[in-house]
Amino acid sequence: MSPEIIFQIHLVLGYVAWLLCFVVYILPRLKSMGRVDAQRAIATLHSFRFFGLVFMLPGVVGPSLPASFAQFAAYGDFVTGVLAMLALLTARVPPLFWFFVLSFNVVGAADIIVDYYHAIRIGLPAVAGQLGATYAIPIIYVPLLMITHFAAFYLLMRRQPKVAWAFAGDTAAS
Repeated sequence: MSPEIIFQIHLVLGYVAWLLCFVVYILPRLKSMGRVDAQRAIATLHSFRFFGLVFMLPGVVGPSLPASFAQFAAYGDFVTGVLAMLALLTARVPPLFWFFVLSFNVVGAADIIVDYYHAIRIGLPAVAGQLGATYAIPIIYVPLLMITHFAAFYLLMRRQPKVAWAFAGDTAAS
């Protein structure tokens, strides 16, 4: 079997495994939490995206890993991780918190989509071995990140229970 086929199988099965786990265990828990707590949980996971800088470490990735892919992926992850950390740090300042929640999700999802585009354009699946020690990132970590971005957007757009609106209205009237 070619490296390209193996990489694609790994990638698809990474999404399948995480979707199964996410739908059964994680999403019900997130839906039962308050809006802020659910977004903080997602931001906590994404705050570790600074780890993507490893794509630029010589010796960790192969010398033939295209620098254009490695640098874009690394910096996109780094920016997303910093935005997620800023969301966590501003949880007590709602306007800033929601700004950073939206920011890290938009930037992070766009980063993953553009990374997929670059990977396909440069033929990365055929030379997936050049990912070296970072091979697990797109196979195990990225599917969970993308799924949680979609979950964050879903939770942001989800209607609040009427009880929450009643309490918010009572607070505003006081």
